[in-house]
Amino acid sequence: MKVEYLGPGRVADFVAYCKKHKVDLDDSFLYDDHLEKFQPNEENPTYILTNQEGELIAAASLMINEYHRRGRKARFRIFHSEADNIESYNLLMQEMVKKTSGLDEVFLFVPFANEKLAKFMEQLKFTAERYTFLLVRGDEVIPDFTVPEGYEIRPYRLGVDEEAWCTVRNAGFANLKGSETPQTPDMVAKMMAKNDYIEGASLILYHKDRPVGVIRGAVDEYEDAPIMNIGPIAIVPEYQGKGLGRILLRYLLHFAKQISYDRTILCVNAENERAKALYIQEGFKQVDGVTCYTFQL
Repeated sequence: MKVEYLGPGRVADFVAYCKKHKVDLDDSFLYDDHLEKFQPNEENPTYILTNQEGELIAAASLMINEYHRRGRKARFRIFHSEADNIESYNLLMQEMVKKTSGLDEVFLFVPFANEKLAKFMEQLKFTAERYTFLLVRGDEVIPDFTVPEGYEIRPYRLGVDEEAWCTVRNAGFANLKGSETPQTPDMVAKMMAKNDYIEGASLILYHKDRPVGVIRGAVDEYEDAPIMNIGPIAIVPEYQGKGLGRILLRYLLHFAKQISYDRTILCVNAENERAKALYIQEGFKQVDGVTCYTFQL
């Protein structure tokens, strides 16, 4: 077996490999729109493993964007081997750590069903840090809601509301494992400019002109069909426990229905029991889950 840095001539092979195996992996960044413009660079260091015939049999690719740099950790886009042995993962990992200068850890999400990959991660001394559940809501009736007096839900405005969005999101997620790193207005603007943006589905809740909540719906795909992905949902700490998250969620569910999304999907950390209970009460059902494995550098 031979490990090498992914060159321009093999990008198509790498993309084909990602598409072939995404069904067994966390495919959050393995969709066609994520891969169609993929190029290995400082933000996407990528290694491949080939057999004696030169065929690609394993791949590892990290995402190290501005947000990850600020949090001093990087996420694997893919870490997978057809060779089905620990040696192939070791070879990839030995090269990959050379691209992690300035970082404290790397991490990846492994579906509960992929027990084989989980065992390889444990052999590589990755640690199971947290668990995340995937919840889906079907075409059930959406309950009505009333926005309390003094509150107003406003659509996000590009180039205007980035600071307000950050204020809420960063305060609401300050202690949420995996999301502690604050976002900047520039990051929010870039997020809203992505292909998954839905006009009118990013909302800010105000109380007397103070931003206190945010929610976002984005284009996604589940079981080969379109679905609206909901997240983030954040309420500033002093406004939590007032039912405002439920109001924002119902507002967006009604909006999704209006624009022909019959199903919605979201993720929630296992430790966030209150949020998960809310989603279940609002008609979401757990369909899958992943373990976040981390490796300390």
